[in-house]
Amino acid sequence: MRKVVSNTTPILSFIKLNRIDILEKIYERILIPEAVFGEIQEGKNKYYIDISKEPWIEILKVENRKILEQLEKELDKGEAEAIALSLELPADLLLIDEKLGRRIAEEKGIKISGKIGILIKAKKQGIIKEVKPFIYELIEKGNYYEESFIKLILQHTGEM
Repeated sequence: MRKVVSNTTPILSFIKLNRIDILEKIYERILIPEAVFGEIQEGKNKYYIDISKEPWIEILKVENRKILEQLEKELDKGEAEAIALSLELPADLLLIDEKLGRRIAEEKGIKISGKIGILIKAKKQGIIKEVKPFIYELIEKGNYYEESFIKLILQHTGEM
C-alpha cells in the first residue's frame, strides 16, 4: 500500500466540501503528523469533523528532531512535520497546498499533490463527475485562484 502523508490544508479543504470520502476513496489510508492533527483540532468550526475517529487516517509522531528543527525555520509546525514525516517513512506522496512547503518538499525529492490535483484525480477515477463545482465551492469558502489557473484546470479536465 502506498504511503500518503497529508498536511492540514488538503484535509480541511475536503472537510469544508463535505467530501472527505474522496480522500479515502483515492488513497485508502492517509498518514498525518501530530502537528497536523493539532491544527485540525484547533480549527474546530462549522466544518469540523473528528478525524481521529476515521480509521483510514493514522496519526504519527515525527522522530527525526534534527530535520524538523531545520524545516521549522521556514515553515509552520504542520508543514514542517508533514515534510519531515514524508522523509522519515519515506512517503510515496505528500498532500500539501502551500507554495513554500511545496517548493521545499520538491527540493527534498518528495512527490506532491494539492487539493486541485486530488480533484483532477477524483474525476479521472470517476469518483466525481466535474472539478468545476468543487473549485467554485472552495472559492466561496475562502480559497483564491487566479482566473487563468481556473481556466487552465477546466481546459485540462475538459470542462471548458
